Amino acid sequence: MNNVPLLKIENLKKYFPVKAGVFRSTVGWVKAVDDISFEVHAGETFGVVGESGCGKSTLGLTILRLYEPSSGRIIFDGKEIHNLTQSQFIQYRKNLQMIFQDPFSSLNPRMTVGSIIEEGMNIHKIGKSQERSAMVTDLLKKVGLQSDGVNRFPHEFSGGQRQRIGIARALAMNPKLIIADEAVSALDVSIRSQIINLMIDLKNEFHLTYIFISHDLSIIKHVCDRIMVMYLGKTVEIAPRYQLFQAPLHPYTVALISAVPVPDPDYHIERIILPGDVPSPIDPPSGCRFHPRCPVAQKRCSEVEPHLVDQGSGHFVACHYPGSLAISTPMILTTDGII
Repeated sequence: MNNVPLLKIENLKKYFPVKAGVFRSTVGWVKAVDDISFEVHAGETFGVVGESGCGKSTLGLTILRLYEPSSGRIIFDGKEIHNLTQSQFIQYRKNLQMIFQDPFSSLNPRMTVGSIIEEGMNIHKIGKSQERSAMVTDLLKKVGLQSDGVNRFPHEFSGGQRQRIGIARALAMNPKLIIADEAVSALDVSIRSQIINLMIDLKNEFHLTYIFISHDLSIIKHVCDRIMVMYLGKTVEIAPRYQLFQAPLHPYTVALISAVPVPDPDYHIERIILPGDVPSPIDPPSGCRFHPRCPVAQKRCSEVEPHLVDQGSGHFVACHYPGSLAISTPMILTTDGII
């Protein structure tokens, strides 16, 4: 793996203003993404996992600049995107594509499938008209759809087929990085494995790099090389997937892993139930944001915010007492899943 990251995020923040009163003045901020830093290397699948509302999707949209970051740096392919010219930024958008969570609302119902996939090619002037038509047909075949679907509309397809169309649209730009935001969460369980395996096959064929966002650890462990765990806008742990599942260091990660269903009646993991609800991102707790729910929290946790520290072998954790909450039985990863 190349030591120079394809994508480097430094101290990225995205705050949304809270308006109130007759004059709609700002009375607070929703700290959706709060001081996030990580790297993604070419050819890897980098997972982002956490509970709903932790800032995962906002992070992906901010990297794409669909949301303007409040502060921080986004460095892609060695260039900071804030310093890009207009033509360079257009190329940046071409090299980063997104597969959205909802395969129904992410496709324009008034456009044919062929037009949807070809739209980006037209904007970026990729090939001539006949060449683009041939590319659209080829892409549909690669994602497992019939070529006669070119002239059909999105409502004529099932949810799984629509997500395949979304994948084809992303591939049409020949991107360097694809952000998959909960790409299978809206699909039937029977279809999820097909889409996941398709994405893995396409990664190998097109030499893609993924940021795979999900709340489902069983999916994350299957597709990702490294994983970042988020909680309330913050990074709490980053590790290669084998280390994360076999020796998680942050109590929140341990609790998440303990909740993963195991398809083996003889293999038992003691479930860790976290008390209370996730605090509001408008007024997050002082110190470690997880301390009100942490079963091993100490006084220091409520007073001093922990920072990401490398525990060795690329395993980073933001915790004052890493490893203090051990999982009852370490999970074993096989080619077939977790046992």
